[in-house]
Amino acid sequence: MKLTVIGTGYLGATHAVCMAELGHEVLGVDISEERIEALRAGRVPFYEPGLAEKLSANLATGRLDFTTDIAAAARFADVHFLTVGTPQHSEGRSADLSQVHGAVTSLVRHMQGSHLIIGKSTVPVGTAADLQLMVSALAAPSTEIRIAWNPEFLREGHAIADTLHPDRIVAGVPGDDAGYAENILRDVYAATLAQGTPFIVTDLETAELVKGAANAFLATKISFINAIAEICDLSGGNVTDLARALGHDDRIGRKFLGAGLGFGGGCLPKDIRAFSARAEQLGATGIPALLGSVDDINLGQRRAVLDTVVRSFDGAVAGRRVTVLGAAFKPNSDDIRDSPGLFIAGSLARIGADVTVYDPQAMEPSKRVLPELTYAPTVYDALHPTEAVVLATEWREFIDLDPVEAACHVDRPLMIDGRNCLPARAWIDAGWDYRGIGRRY
Repeated sequence: MKLTVIGTGYLGATHAVCMAELGHEVLGVDISEERIEALRAGRVPFYEPGLAEKLSANLATGRLDFTTDIAAAARFADVHFLTVGTPQHSEGRSADLSQVHGAVTSLVRHMQGSHLIIGKSTVPVGTAADLQLMVSALAAPSTEIRIAWNPEFLREGHAIADTLHPDRIVAGVPGDDAGYAENILRDVYAATLAQGTPFIVTDLETAELVKGAANAFLATKISFINAIAEICDLSGGNVTDLARALGHDDRIGRKFLGAGLGFGGGCLPKDIRAFSARAEQLGATGIPALLGSVDDINLGQRRAVLDTVVRSFDGAVAGRRVTVLGAAFKPNSDDIRDSPGLFIAGSLARIGADVTVYDPQAMEPSKRVLPELTYAPTVYDALHPTEAVVLATEWREFIDLDPVEAACHVDRPLMIDGRNCLPARAWIDAGWDYRGIGRRY
């Protein structure tokens, strides 16, 4: 099939490459000339394991190309994936849909004949119906444009596998012509469906709600175990053992029961706020109350670790040396949006601490955001000669650190394990003052 992907940020670039990998002819479109030039040259503007190799391979086959010409996209295909950003609005918690409206308006102006626009961006419920009214009003005579919704469920660091081998495909189709959109989506994902991937057909509203509900549930689970970790700290319990015991209950499961600094990134925080804001607009009360507490607990985890660092210096942090290991919000990514590690690093610097940061992939974006910090070239350079270490991102490089060797580089062996990912007993035996989240060992 011939497909376009409108928007080549993280979601769009990944989707374009993976659709070409499935054998389709794909044209990616963006207003950023710099981004398009990079992609056409085989350079991915962000870090995602394996994506650069697949980008280059599919460019070489001729199945994949990129352009800034939206008119060319309208001529190239009659199936268009919408993958532009929906950031949090600058004046509140709701989603900013300006990129969605702008991209659709630009595309529709050049359309002739019959087209299907398939939304993948995370949007408030009701957006697809509004877009259908908008495109119907803008479409040229004898041009028919339908809207469908196919939410994405990508995890940064696993985006290729999540696109090519998803655990489900959700197809939100319009009620007046559901078969048309469903058949096209089945054709797009034919190779994936042949692997036995569940294909769930819903109305537009349900498809829009699925992604927000999934993120809300995951965020709630993460904040729940962090709230339990607080009780463990106060009572002497061990949240790691507790989570392991909970995880054997198949009604609960072990995933996302890792206590720590909480969630960050460009999706989960803004998506749960937008989901809550939309629920509030609709008159719902349960979700806004629940997700308000989830958000508060999540942000409180960062402040709690920050307070632990300050207390370790008896409140006098000015001039004290602190190392933060991890700037990306999660491993296998260079995404620093809403990064817990950078929140702590920046907060400590603002109260006078001498802060050094090291991350295997996120150094350059971090320098652009917080140039006042010191950035070390290696993990051991970052440790020498610090007085407190905060492990903020569970990179394998940090998990595999030798605590004995690491102790040789520091002035004071204090390790605040913000991800509960280190073998605590080994670090304690090596002479470290080890402090986890809801666990002492």
